[in-house]
Amino acid sequence: MSDDTTEARREIALDRRMLEALVCPVTQGVLSYDAERQELVSQAAHLAFPIRNGIPIMLVDEARKLD
Repeated sequence: MSDDTTEARREIALDRRMLEALVCPVTQGVLSYDAERQELVSQAAHLAFPIRNGIPIMLVDEARKLD
């Protein structure tokens, strides 16, 4: 296994742990990860928070409202 592959796996594991630690800033509830849209979704708040360059943007003003 190359060093690049190992590093990529570490980053994915770190990202998963980080994502599991985050909660919705509105409800303090659980977030689900939408890999296709690169968003963290709060069903309780009906908001989707964007992930830009690997960084979750947990600002309500930046969130997309869910229907």
